[in-house]
Amino acid sequence: MLKKTLVALALGGALIGAGQAMAADYAIDKQGQHAFVNFKISHLGYSWLYGTFKDFDGSFSFDAAKPQDSKVNVTLNTTSVDTNHAERDKHIRSGDFLNVSKHPTATFASTAVTSTGEGTADIAGDLTLNGVTKPVVIAAKFIGEGKDPWGGYRAGFEGSTTLKLKDFGITKDLGPASESVELIISVEGVRK
Repeated sequence: MLKKTLVALALGGALIGAGQAMAADYAIDKQGQHAFVNFKISHLGYSWLYGTFKDFDGSFSFDAAKPQDSKVNVTLNTTSVDTNHAERDKHIRSGDFLNVSKHPTATFASTAVTSTGEGTADIAGDLTLNGVTKPVVIAAKFIGEGKDPWGGYRAGFEGSTTLKLKDFGITKDLGPASESVELIISVEGVRK
């Protein structure tokens, strides 16, 4: 009897695990505010200036058994930049930085996902920002997945990458400590 119970539990666990490991498509949960695209940049080498983009949308596909088959697509409204300072935000939207009148969106489309360890991966892709498209790599970490209280299924990740401003046509001289900006991304997706 014990042997049959153990076999049944092992088989049930394998079936549940197999169901969760299948590839699935997710919409980034921007309605529930469970996704963030934040950034930080040095201010004169003395402190950090933090900001966020409040309006973006996207999707990803994810298969825990085959992370290399995962895909990510995000569109970000650059006019939604917010650093908690209206005059600075206006300057960041200007031609000195994001040039939002000409380039109101930024996009990221993955081109490859490479596993780097248990629950971590490098997501390579093309980032278009300020009208310039460059390859970037986001170091990503799987946070978790499972059922939510509303009958849906969710998966979450966080990631980061560092961008050189000049690579994206942003040539405003902010001093040597401020030549790069770090993007910090946290997303929760709802399975479609």
